[in-house]
This record gives sequence, structure tokens and C-alpha cells, in this order.
Amino acid sequence: MSKKITFTLPAEVVAGATAGILLGDFNNWDYTQGVDLKKQKDGSLKAIITLEVGQTYQYRFLLNDGRWVNDHSAESFVHVEGLQVENCVITVSADVEIVSAEPVEIVAAPTPVPAKTSKVTKTKEVKATEPVVEPVADDLTKIEGVGKKIAELLVVEGIESFQALSKATAKKLKAVLDAAGSKFAMHDPATWPKQAKLANAGKWDELKAMQDELKGGK
Repeated sequence: MSKKITFTLPAEVVAGATAGILLGDFNNWDYTQGVDLKKQKDGSLKAIITLEVGQTYQYRFLLNDGRWVNDHSAESFVHVEGLQVENCVITVSADVEIVSAEPVEIVAAPTPVPAKTSKVTKTKEVKATEPVVEPVADDLTKIEGVGKKIAELLVVEGIESFQALSKATAKKLKAVLDAAGSKFAMHDPATWPKQAKLANAGKWDELKAMQDELKGGK
């Protein structure tokens, strides 16, 4: 037996994003099968999907500005072992026709690992497994000028992948560094989006050639 479930992302969380997708166990965390979040008149984003009654699923929202957001009103959250990442958890019950999520943004960390659910008697145990698709976060320290501490600052801002970094403006990146104090304000992020674009495309030789000409990411 299946049931339609409604997921809603409030306008205040959507902010500058114009679209997004819903990813989870129900679509194997596959970007190509992501469920589109449709923009509503009030600025919110909404998606309706059909899930199996009695099943437990993990899920998250990915917005087109590169941010991952979680559902603040989820039934529970599961920590992915070895990572600073939590996925939302929902169990589809037979006595509730529509479940409306009221998500808010939380801080994501590098390399969240999609997880599968395993059924046990009367309760559902969520067990982390190896990802079935490419990781949703990347090692940002591969970018010349981005060290471990700066990578952590970027992750806090929702920039946790090469793709997200490639779409970030130099102005936004500089603002992140300036806000972190003089120790970080001295860095120039002008080339980071260009480097991230090459890294995201897997053009490592071109990236190395570019980095050989750089000094501290400049």
C-alpha cells in the first residue's frame, strides 16, 4: 500500500534559491531521479511523492544555490557514521494521509553518505551503507588557497562541493573570509570558482597547470 506525502520548504529557508530537488532512499540519492521542488506563490518550494506505507526513509533537500537543508520537523535524524552529517528520517504511517514537512537549514559537512533502511520487527533501524551514487560533497582543500580551516568555513555557508564552489561569486567568498577575521581576510578567492569548475569536471591536468601558476590561490 502506498501513500502520497507532501514535503514543503518554507520561503524563509528557500531565500535566494529558485528551485531544488528532494533526494533520499526513495530515489537512491540519484541526482538524475531527484524529485523537483515546485515554487509556490508564497515563495515556498513543494514536492509530492508516493511512498510505501510502513517503510522508513532518509532524505534531504538540495537547492539550486548549492545549499543542503534538512527538515526541522522530521520524526528523527540519523547521524552518518564517521561524518558530521545527519539525514532526516520519515516513517510512512497508515493513519496519516499527508505529512507536511517544515524544513529549516542546518549545517552540512563534507561527504554525506546516503544510507539504506533495514526492517526489523515492529521498529525500523536505519543503517548507513556505502553511497550508491557519487558523493554529494568534495574535498575542497584540493583547491589552491583553500586549507582545512577555510574549507570548514565554506561548508558552514553551504558550499561543500566543487559544483557549489564553482557557482559562488568571488564577492560572496570574500565576504565569508572577511567575516571570519583578519587571519582569513588576507586570502584572495578570485580563482577558486574557476579551479572548482575544473575539479568538478574532472579536468585534473588542467587544474594542476592552473595551480602551478598560482600562489596561495591568487
